[in-house]
This record gives sequence, structure tokens and C-alpha cells, in this order.
Amino acid sequence: MAKSWSVDITYANSLPVSKIATEIVERKGAGHPDVLCDRASEELSIKLSEWYLDTFGRVLHHNVDKCVLSGGQSNARFGGGEVIEPIYLLLVGRAVGMVGGDRASQVPIGKLAVRHTKRWLADTLPHLDVDGDIIIDYKIRSGSTDLVGNFEEGVDIPRSNDTSIGVGYAPFTDLEKIVYESEKLLNSRKVKYRFPEIGEDVKIMGVRRRDQIQLTVANAIISGECADADEYMSVKDDIKELVLRQAADTTDKEVIVKVNTADDPEAGIYYLTCTGTSAEHGDDGQVGRGNRSNGLITPKRPMTLEAAAGKNPISHVGKTYNVAARKICNKIVDELTEVTDASCCIVSEIGCPITEPQVLEVEMHAENSSPEINSTVTSIAEEVMSELPSIWRGFLSRQYELY
Repeated sequence: MAKSWSVDITYANSLPVSKIATEIVERKGAGHPDVLCDRASEELSIKLSEWYLDTFGRVLHHNVDKCVLSGGQSNARFGGGEVIEPIYLLLVGRAVGMVGGDRASQVPIGKLAVRHTKRWLADTLPHLDVDGDIIIDYKIRSGSTDLVGNFEEGVDIPRSNDTSIGVGYAPFTDLEKIVYESEKLLNSRKVKYRFPEIGEDVKIMGVRRRDQIQLTVANAIISGECADADEYMSVKDDIKELVLRQAADTTDKEVIVKVNTADDPEAGIYYLTCTGTSAEHGDDGQVGRGNRSNGLITPKRPMTLEAAAGKNPISHVGKTYNVAARKICNKIVDELTEVTDASCCIVSEIGCPITEPQVLEVEMHAENSSPEINSTVTSIAEEVMSELPSIWRGFLSRQYELY
């Protein structure tokens, strides 16, 4: 069958993001309430997919991409504290719950949701008591007839579950690398071992104004690991030094780091938490309000509001197209030395094969344009799109970061 789509290629005539006067990049870390919601949805999708595979030999229809977190109440103080009112986490979505009307084939969605969420939460937030500090609830119902039917039709080449947009770009700018890697560093096991006071709720806002970078770091400090205000201020200095050192490995620009700027020692105000997340005291969370599917929030780049986490990995292009777009851009800048920057936008059409988008556009900054470059870009895009029917395996192995 002849290919029903083509690759639209544009050579940008504007400055790349790395050259514009002002650049803004944000990342929310592992313990941020929004990221906890994203992860809860994605982990449930993975667990459901694994159960479906083990039981029925293939992944069945589900979209568990809705989750909300209602913050609790706590009393954090130097040297200790306690959670007074638990955090409430509600998982919402659609999933096949029974096959053929046979109770023996009923999917234990509730058990999977609660048990697995507690398991990864205990690993991610070691100071959180998963049995007392948080309530995990779920409202998972069966999917709509048309979407389930659409899912069942495309067994060899799945049909798009939605009309959605996927975007990607490459490479990261220096600021994007610094913001991304700084959060990863602060939440790394080696840093937690050396500085147990550092909590998992980290948010970094990076702003570059021409050749100066400012990183504003909000990092929850664990009250039970911090004896007094002097130790707190010392830990803030340690966080600043850690981030500065790592940034120096990436850029020669001036870097300014500010940590927990809302602190007011004279008024006794410090960013203290018992559990390492602001979710314990009134900060709420929701799927899709955190990082985009490449782990960053980048208003100067093409973005989509699509929440990728929790969508089914087989046919929901709101998930798969974001990864595909990113792959296309990475391959372009890796294989074509003439291309300094690439972005990609892919649009699906519900009911059509996922390998046949209605739009696939690539925009590039390049030293020159040529038919050879266009041919290579087209080949890369076609290759990545042809691999989509098997992309689900990468989601189950956690190969692709989505938050």
C-alpha cells in the first residue's frame, strides 16, 4: 500500500533558542505534587499493561491518565514533626476490568492501584509513611464502547486512540541541560546519602538573560534530619554549591543560584517538611501540570498540553507521538552535522493507523539546505514512525521518561 502521508520540512529563519536574549526553563522534581500525580498514572498504566500481558497475552485498552492529589496538613519543626491530616491521592481513568464476563478474568484494578502506588511511593519518599501519611483511592471504570472498539480493531498496526499533537526538539540548550541535571543531582542517591536533610520535592526555575543564568531552587528540607536553623542554612549553602559545581561543567556563563528564597529567618519561616514533599501541607497536584514528556517545562520551545503519563502505550498518540517526535529530532542532530537545532510536530487522526499521521512537520536551523538533508530527514521520520507499533515495550521497561 502506498504511503498516505509526507514529511513537511522547514528551515527556520529565526534565531535558535540558545541565541535569543531571554530563555526560561523549569523542572519539577521527583517529590513535587504534580510529578507524583504523573508518576502515579504512568506506574498504574505500566502495572495494568504487565498484568494484561501475563494474563491475556496482550495489553488491553486503558487510559488512566487522570490523577489528583489533595495536600494534607503537617506540623514540621526542627528535629521532628508529624503529618496531622493525610495526603489524598485519587487515580481516575478507564480500563478493561473483565474479559468475557468471566469473574475469573476480572482485573484486580484496585489492588494494583493501591499496592503498587504504595510500593513506589515508599521508595521515592522514604520519609513518608505510606500507611498513615497518605490515602490512596481510585475511580477506574470501563472505557467507552467506540474507543475500546477502535483499540481492538488495530491489532497489527494500532489505530489512533485520539486526535492529538506530539512535539519534540533537540538538542537541549545549556540552560535546559543545567536545569534538568541539577534536579537529577539533588535527588540522586549519592546526594541523599551525603545530605539526608535534602527532600525530594525540588523545583528549579532557570532564566538566562544573554550570558547570565539564574537558577532559583525550591527544595523541601526534611525537618527530622535538620536539628536547627544553623544546620538548615548550612544545607542551603550545600545545595547552592552542588548546583554551581555541576553547572560549571556545562557552561562558561555566569551562574547565580538562589535557594528557598521565601525563607524569613527573623519570622521563623523555613521550607521544612516532615516527608520531603510539600504535598504534606496544603500543596496540591494534578496530572499534566508538571514537566512535559521530555522532563522540562520550556515556554520558548514548541510544547503541547497533552498529558502523556497514564495513557495506554499501544495506541494513544498523545503519549507515543511525543516520544516519536523527540526521537526524530535526536536522530536528525546526531546524523546531520549541518543541522544545529531541530523541532518536530506530529498530528494524528483518530481511527487512522498510528503509523500514518495527518501532519509530520520538521523545522530546523541548519548551515544550509539541500535535497540530501531533506532526504535524510524524511528517511529518519519514516523509520521512527514505522517503529511505532512496538514502541509500547519501551514504556513498560521505563525507557522513556514522561515526567
